[in-house]
Amino acid sequence: MDELMDILTDIDPDVDYEVEDQLIDGKIFDSFSIITLISNISETFDIEIGPKDLIPENFNSAEAMWDMIQRIREEDE
Repeated sequence: MDELMDILTDIDPDVDYEVEDQLIDGKIFDSFSIITLISNISETFDIEIGPKDLIPENFNSAEAMWDMIQRIREEDE
């Protein structure tokens, strides 16, 4: 989870990712931030985020992203 928090902080250090749960729906992240986020998550965690995972619910909070990362890792095993 620390790696994910580092990625998020690099994108926008002013957001409190421990409590924020509207990163996409609240328009905190713009399209460039989202593309950067997906790329960095894929590279850092060595996972492929497929089209079925590209839904706002998976990216609205750090917790949701972490759950998605764990789920993808389990599916890849």
